[in-house]
Amino acid sequence: MSEFFGLRIVDAGRSPLLGFFVAFIVTFLFTRVNVRLIRADVRWWFRNVKAGDLHIHHVVFGVVLMLVGGVAGFAIPDEYGGFVVAAAVVFGMGSALVLDEFALILHLSDVYWTEKGRASVDAVFVAIAVTGLLLLLGVRPVGFEGLEPDLTGDLGRPFVIGVYVGSLIINLVLAVLTLLKGKIWTGMIGLFIPVLLVIGVFRVARPGSPWARWRYAPGSRKHRRALWHEVRFRRPLIRAKIWVQEFIAGRHDLIPPERRHRRAQERRDRVNRRRPFDRSLHRRKTEPPAGRPTRHN
Repeated sequence: MSEFFGLRIVDAGRSPLLGFFVAFIVTFLFTRVNVRLIRADVRWWFRNVKAGDLHIHHVVFGVVLMLVGGVAGFAIPDEYGGFVVAAAVVFGMGSALVLDEFALILHLSDVYWTEKGRASVDAVFVAIAVTGLLLLLGVRPVGFEGLEPDLTGDLGRPFVIGVYVGSLIINLVLAVLTLLKGKIWTGMIGLFIPVLLVIGVFRVARPGSPWARWRYAPGSRKHRRALWHEVRFRRPLIRAKIWVQEFIAGRHDLIPPERRHRRAQERRDRVNRRRPFDRSLHRRKTEPPAGRPTRHN
């Protein structure tokens, strides 16, 4: 294990990437545990960070950490390897906080615990998958591995460059087509494993994807095949993915307690505003009955 770590991580110069990867996962898990305990209104745990009535989301702290880690990573010389790793750790912590509220940035609304909030967990899972492929497998996106020194002379070097540029363009085109067919995971991972892009391009598109809207007429054979594949294969996978997401990050289809209390208060306020105010009734309730002496203490 130590030999693998030294060969694949340290000697390959991936120590900052490892620091980013570990910090990203640990920060995301801690953040989700924190928000779930806050949502459960646990007495001995922390509360939301507020400045008066303003709720400060953790994406704010994430942006600050990303700025500090990113600037430090550019400013620190390469010979100070430990500080470079520390900068990568700070950047990973900030990235986790930002992507954990990716849905809030996308919708410009507090949708953290709604169905739309699952987009944040999807973004985190994609980031973990991509970083893991970069770190553990040592692969590069769209087939990039760097050009070796020219061993074939001046005539061979243009040929090698042309082959590389051509494969790069082909992989990018296949990735775009796969994404247009609604296959997000296949398109993202296919940037590192190009054979998945070929499979994604020739497979039927998902219903509702841009490709299906443009190419599949309603009721056509391809449209029926897309619906069948969605029901038969895709939906069970989506249910399994949602189960894993909810196990890690909590359910996203429940109203949080503070919003439920706020809605109840707003409902009571609307009822009180609509109810007419009868001064004579209020006076009869507060004044003592006529003919009875008023008792004083």
